[in-house]
This record gives sequence, structure tokens and C-alpha cells, in this order.
Amino acid sequence: MTRSHRIALLIALTGSLAVAQQTSAVLLRAGKLLDVRGGKYLADQGVLIENDRIQEVGPFSQVQAHAPAGVKLIDLSRATVLPGLIDCHAHLLDAINTDEDSLLATVAGMSASRRVLLGAKMAREDLESGFTTVRVVGHSGIDGDAALRDAIDRGWVPGPRIQASCRKLTPAGGQALRLNPAVAEPIIEQEFLQVSSPDEARRAVRENLLYGADFIKIVADPGGRYLTADEMKAIVEEAHRSKMKVTVHATTATGIQTSLDAGVDSIEHGNDITDEQLRAMRDKGIFFDITEAFYGGRLRAWATRSAVLSPREDSEIAAWEKEEAVKAPARVRRIVASGVRYAAGSDMWFLYPGKTRGEATAIMFGALRELGLQPIGIVRAATLNAAELIGWQDRVGAIERGKFADLIATSGDPLQDITELERVAFVMKGGAIIRNGL
Repeated sequence: MTRSHRIALLIALTGSLAVAQQTSAVLLRAGKLLDVRGGKYLADQGVLIENDRIQEVGPFSQVQAHAPAGVKLIDLSRATVLPGLIDCHAHLLDAINTDEDSLLATVAGMSASRRVLLGAKMAREDLESGFTTVRVVGHSGIDGDAALRDAIDRGWVPGPRIQASCRKLTPAGGQALRLNPAVAEPIIEQEFLQVSSPDEARRAVRENLLYGADFIKIVADPGGRYLTADEMKAIVEEAHRSKMKVTVHATTATGIQTSLDAGVDSIEHGNDITDEQLRAMRDKGIFFDITEAFYGGRLRAWATRSAVLSPREDSEIAAWEKEEAVKAPARVRRIVASGVRYAAGSDMWFLYPGKTRGEATAIMFGALRELGLQPIGIVRAATLNAAELIGWQDRVGAIERGKFADLIATSGDPLQDITELERVAFVMKGGAIIRNGL
């Protein structure tokens, strides 16, 4: 090592030590702070933050007395303060409309570099709307969500904390892509890991782990094609061996049952779930991730903003809305009555004209209220419960000592009007102010 190299190394080490020794303290004053566990507001609360963690929560005068000299004060005394929001079913590296040709254009027509840049834009917009943590459940290319996660963690780009699934595990043929067999394989392999045997199932889990997956996402029943019981069990066993959770896109009773028998950790969508299957989920501690953002005319509102609907398209949306107006509220009532633990996911992977990705994601809150969920249940589904679903209950989901200082604030009262969460005015992630419109 030359003398100049030694000097450079010494400077780098000294600078790193100085950064490590620096402490930044923030004292936040909340007019109303939501205790998500108790389901009640606490008045005039203080939150002491050092670096990126919460150190103390309590009456403002008490916390202020414990704050170090020179602490920075953030006055939210006229606001309602809640934990940062969590989207358990996010797609940040897609911005398409509903037809499969558009998915094909994304997978086959966008380079990996361009797609990750799109993801960076979507991640920033999610964060600015109060989503401080998201679980990306596929449609990210081979490792786009993992690369985006790492870039955010390193401070290269702004965005929420990310759990990445990398490629979805599916039966042969992937999901939502009908392709010329002569050119299909290279395209499908960019988006999916195809499974046709237990050995292939185990290999797929290991391959996703190699590329940085935090958990495994399975598609159990795409288009009437099913993973077998042995394949599903092999996926779950291999994932759990590596301490990774497994979540499953399952809409049919058959796909749901195969997932439950295999011992997965959560079910996405669950359209045709039976009461018996709900009881099994409750008894096994399996989470239900409710994905109903487009209920109550929201699909039509999006579609009419995106394009002029043909008579056929308008008729199809009308038929879907009529069916869902009966089935979706009944399904949500059965989920709540069963005692199953549930969280909320947006499944937002569409361009929504006039809205950022974060604003579009937040439409799920109004939809869940119209489906019959109480506001405190909705807030818990996007904070406390969501943190438990993704296995991060020790770091996010509540405003408590030791957790990341991920906080949001609204001007109004979300327990009176849940759509206040569509108008988040203040966002903090890890003690850093992302947005302050108060």
C-alpha cells in the first residue's frame, strides 16, 4: 500500500468514525397520537427520536424533560399522528393497464435498468403518501425489487422499507401471459420461476434466495393451472428452512386448500375461500391479505380516466361490479367473523391518471371502509397487523420505544373518516422528514 493510499484510508476511517459518533435527536409533539394496540388516542404526546429509532413515548412534558439539549422540536400539536403505513401487496416496478398485452410490454419491452428507474419513481411516490414500508410481491423482473430495496437502504434513492420477493413461483407458463411457444421461455424466465416437480420447487426457492429475496411469493392457481401438493410443500419446507415466509396468490378453493395444507404464512386475494378454510387459517395462524382497492366503483373510475371504454369493456366492468357488490362485502364479513388475522394490500400495479402511485395505493382505505371494516381495523391492517404478517413487528407498525421512527400525520381524524389516510400531510421515515404539509 502506498503512502497516499494509507492517508486516504485513514481519512475514510476517521470520517466513518465521526459519522458513527454523531447523534441527532428529534422531539415530536403530537396533538393526538393513535395507540394502535389500544385503539384509542392519547392527547398531547411526545415522541423522542434519536438517529432513526424511537427512544421514548409519553406525555409531552415528561418526554421533553428527558430530551437532550439542543433537541430539534417538530410541532404537530394540531395534528393526528399514526405509525407509518404498510402496503402488504405492492408492485413498484410496473405501471400498466389491465390487459395482459401491457404486462408483456413491460416484461419483454423494458430493460432491467429502465424498469428499476420506474421502480424508484414509484417508491418515492409511495413514501410521500405515507407508505413507509411495502412488501413487493412480484412483477419486478429477476431481482429488480431487491436492487431497489438495496438502493433505498443505502440512501441512493428515497423510498419505503422494502421486502422483496424477486420472481414469483408458478406452474409452467407463468401468470397472465399468453405467448407464442417459440419465444415464450426467455420472456417468462424474466418474471417467473416455473415449477413442475418438488425438486424444481426447491431449486426455485434457492435461486430467489441467491438473488436477494426476503420471502417467497407463489401463484397457486393461475388460469386453472395448479401447483401440486408435493410441489407446494417442497417450496414451503425449503423457504422455512432458510427462515423465509411464504405468501400465495390463491383465488380458487383448490389453490387455497393446497396452500393451507402446505403450511404457508399468508394468502393473497382468497376470492373463493370457504368458511372451513377460514377456520383452518385461524387455527394455523395464517394471515389473510385483503386486496380490495378497486371495490365500489373504483375500477370504473380508474378505467374511464385511462381510456375511452368500448361497449364490451364497459359491460365487463359492470358485470364485475355487480358480482363484487354481493361477494366482496360477504367475504370481508366472513373474514372478520372467523377470527382470522388480516392485513391490507393494495395490489396497485396500474397507472392511475391524476394520481401518484402513493395516492393510487391509498384508495384501498375508502374501499375497505365501504366493505364494512371499521376504521380502527383498517388502520391496524395497514400498521400493526401488517408488521406481524411480514415478520417486522419488532421494528415497524406502532409508535413504540425501539421501533423505527416511521410516522405519519393527518389534519383530520382517520377514525372518523378513514379517507384522511388518502391525504397524509406529514411523513417521517427513520427520523427524517420526508414531507411536511402541516
